[in-house]
Amino acid sequence: MSSSTPADITAKHQDIRLRIVDPEDFNERVVGAYNRGVGEHELEADVYTARSVIPAGTGALRDFSYIAPEIPEFLPEKCVGCMECVTQCPDTAILAKVAEPETLQQKLSTLENGELRQSLAGQWVETNKYWSVLERKGVGGGKFGIFIDPTKCKGCAECVEACGDHAALKMVRKNREKLEWYRQAFQFFKRMPETPKKFINERALADMMLAERSLLYVGGAGSCMGCGEATALRMMLAATGFVHGPENIGIVAATGCNTVYGSTYPYNPFRVPWTNSLFENAPADAMGIRARWNQMGWRHKRLWVLGGDGAMLDIGFQSLSRMLASGMDIKVLVLDTQVYSNTGGQASTSSFHGQNAKMAFHGKDIHGKSEFRKELANICMMHRNVYVAQTTPAHINHFYKAVMEANEFPGPAIVNCFTTCQPEHGVADDMAEHQAKLACNSRAFPIFIYDPRKGDRMKDRISLTGNPAVKDDWYKHPKTGEQIDFIYFARTEGRFAKHFDKDGNPSPELLAAQQERLENWRLLQELAGLR
Repeated sequence: MSSSTPADITAKHQDIRLRIVDPEDFNERVVGAYNRGVGEHELEADVYTARSVIPAGTGALRDFSYIAPEIPEFLPEKCVGCMECVTQCPDTAILAKVAEPETLQQKLSTLENGELRQSLAGQWVETNKYWSVLERKGVGGGKFGIFIDPTKCKGCAECVEACGDHAALKMVRKNREKLEWYRQAFQFFKRMPETPKKFINERALADMMLAERSLLYVGGAGSCMGCGEATALRMMLAATGFVHGPENIGIVAATGCNTVYGSTYPYNPFRVPWTNSLFENAPADAMGIRARWNQMGWRHKRLWVLGGDGAMLDIGFQSLSRMLASGMDIKVLVLDTQVYSNTGGQASTSSFHGQNAKMAFHGKDIHGKSEFRKELANICMMHRNVYVAQTTPAHINHFYKAVMEANEFPGPAIVNCFTTCQPEHGVADDMAEHQAKLACNSRAFPIFIYDPRKGDRMKDRISLTGNPAVKDDWYKHPKTGEQIDFIYFARTEGRFAKHFDKDGNPSPELLAAQQERLENWRLLQELAGLR
């Protein structure tokens, strides 16, 4: 037997600590092996796996270019620089920059391939937003460019849907030559300097993703194509990073889809410190971290808890409620899919009445979920001095405002966000933004902000701004006059398909769900002083 001296033990522990936080070794040895497809066969059990450690942003090294047969193509002449495609992409696969013309020309001149140089020059456009307006102000306009990272794009076409009537993006078939051009183009994009500050209009909140300090979700996560959750995560991190800086953010993630696709060894998409907690106790975990940070003088750092509706409305609700009651400066982002997506689509208390889900199947005698939906945001408003927002990633300014105000609020804050789960909702991969907008318009998921700082009365604190026809029961389509109600919403999603007969008539259960949604909307109107 051999004995170790205290000095030997100390040196060994220091060596382990160094090895745990050595990203170069991890990226080259571990990620490299997994990228070659031999990781689980060739790698030994080491300190990384023993401590469940994954360095920041390893998802950047993951290649999804083999996933889909199509990829977006940018049509510069049609682009207006709205940034909606960049914002809505769930995989950080489409990014933009604004460049000074002289800088762009200088960088292009370094390319030896004349054909490549010419094609890349055509990727930059003079938009009214970034060129004409600034030229008229005499400060000099910039050229706006959109570039697609072929290693991160899963081909969901969410960006094409988000672009809408502008039609500045279209899906095209992949081939070897095209993929090589995309790789060279994106490498050129990364070599371009960061967008100068003068081109980022802080009142146009979508511009935040032009700043590198906002790009804290690198992609490479194993989420489904078009995942509505991932867009919400990117946007929360962008708004927080833009204002507070990436070094001042921490994440505590409750078990769910976000922890699976966010830490499938050895890949994770976050460029900020994060930890995965249990399904039911992420808020409690965050309370311990917040207390320790405060002891260390880190009160300025922003701490976010992530969790789905199962983690926050069901098994983890008591932990969340206790955190809200504590008054601690912790923020919560609820990824509300109305179903336990991570376990194959089980019904949760966030599921809608009549929804077809596991544990609430639509059968001969029982027609989907028999309970009515639990309104988390309404309950959270009943806690003392808590900032509450209910929003969707499709409402870009509303979402960003909610996150930024939550960060500024001196106490607990919760942002409950509608996040489309394509497989469980029965919708197409490119429809996350569309369905989120429709959920709001149909009163299925009204958006609002409750800010205790606005006054003593509920009607002073609640704003329903962002919902259409806020004083009416239902919103009507401006062109057709058709009523956009819950049944209209349900027709667009597979989870309600069995509630319509062969003539398209809704079931009694669906009519009951519609009435319940109307009652919830009227309650919000009353609380906001509109009834």
